[in-house]
Order: sequence, then C-alpha cells, then structure tokens
Amino acid sequence: MIAAYIKYLLRSGNEHSIHSPFLFELYNNVIAVRKDDNPAYEPIRALRKELLRSDEQIEIVDLGAGSRVNKSNLRQLKTIAKNAEKPAKFGRLFYRLIKRFQPATVLELGTSLGLTTLYMSKAKPDAQLITFEGCPQTADKAQQHFSRQGADNVEIVLGNIDETLPKRLKTLDRPIDFAYFDANHRYEPTVRYFEQCLSHARNGSLFIFDDIYWSEEMTKAWEYIKAHPQVTVTVDLFWIGLVFFRDEQVKEDFTLRF
Repeated sequence: MIAAYIKYLLRSGNEHSIHSPFLFELYNNVIAVRKDDNPAYEPIRALRKELLRSDEQIEIVDLGAGSRVNKSNLRQLKTIAKNAEKPAKFGRLFYRLIKRFQPATVLELGTSLGLTTLYMSKAKPDAQLITFEGCPQTADKAQQHFSRQGADNVEIVLGNIDETLPKRLKTLDRPIDFAYFDANHRYEPTVRYFEQCLSHARNGSLFIFDDIYWSEEMTKAWEYIKAHPQVTVTVDLFWIGLVFFRDEQVKEDFTLRF
C-alpha cells in the first residue's frame, strides 16, 4: 500500500490539472476545502472521542475481507472507532458533497458504529438514508448513536449484504442519488454491489468507493468501475474513489490531492 501511495503522490494533481469546469468548481469549493468548522460536526466529534475511550466490548460478525489489525471477534469499541471508522475528514467531505448535490436517497454499505452515517444524515435530514450492516451488535450500537443524535432519517438493514442489498433494492421506489460502498473489500462482491446499484442510478448520481488501494482486489475493482461505459467522471483521492454519472460530460479520470 505504501508503494501505491507513492505512485498516487507522483501522479496526483490539484486544481491546475483540472480542465472540466464541473470538477474544477467541485474540487475548489467542496473537495479541497481546508478549513471546515461547521458546528454540525461537534456532536459527532464528541461521540468519536467518547468511543475512543470506551473499553466496552462487542462481538463482531465480519462478513467482508476482515480486519488487518484485529483478528479477534471480540473487540473494544475504542478499537473499532480507531481502526474501522473512517477518519473525520472523510465524514466532513461526505457532508459537503451531500450539501452540494442534495440527494433524496442515500445508500451506505457498511454502517460500523455509524459515525460516517451521522455526517451524511446531518447534511440532509430529510433524505432517505439506508445503511446496511452485517453485524448485529455493531448495528445495535449504531442505532443507539442515531437515536441519541436525532438521526431519524436513517434505516438500518441488518444481515449479509449479499442477501439484503438485492432485496432492499427491489423495494426502492426512487433512484439512488448518492451511495457509499464500504462493505466487502474484495473484487467480486465490490463489483457485484456496484452493478446491483448501477441499475438504480440516474444522471447526476454519485457513488463513492472506500479503500480503493486496500488490496490488489480492490484496485482491480476500481479499475473495472472506472472503465465501465456508464461511468463518466471518476476522481481518485487514494483513500476513496468518486464516481459520477453525467451524460452531458465526456469520460475522464482524475487523480487529485486530498
């Protein structure tokens, strides 16, 4: 992963390497924002600090590629908050992206303790936010956090995403405007989840893929997604990849600093 990051640094650019007016505006005003002290973040920040101090243990049911840090199924909340939750700067980015695009329907594959979910929920409280989690005790903790913070627009779908995602998509009565894929970090499941959600995307939808350089399989999945004919604009931020569906735009791939 270190070698991949060095390659990313060597090829990544900033606003001066962007020729798309759409992406130039988005990068400068949403993605590359350096100072973002929105008071909406404070309750989530406080919850993260609380979890990072918590010795409480829960039993993890891991249906994905597993953890590189902890092989035990019994884990402390502070370990999950440190190793499994996305750093706050990504939550803030998702908040800004949702504020910018105003999605009516948001999907999240992989709830964990719900910190990233809370950023998305607070960005648009009237959006329908559906989050999928395979571990019952993790989902229970996330639901407690949502209730405490008044995130009433969040629906947790519990169970193996291989089974719950296609079932829930069949009942979805509107397009997917925004989706965050942070579940099974393997090639086949990632591509399958992408293609299942693809039929529900619309012009203007945004899909985000986590850990695109986590493994060779994830990088292979990212290359497949970039090359897909329905995908028009992709942005490689190393830790995550943004996928835009924009019929009015020529196909382009960008690698940018974040």
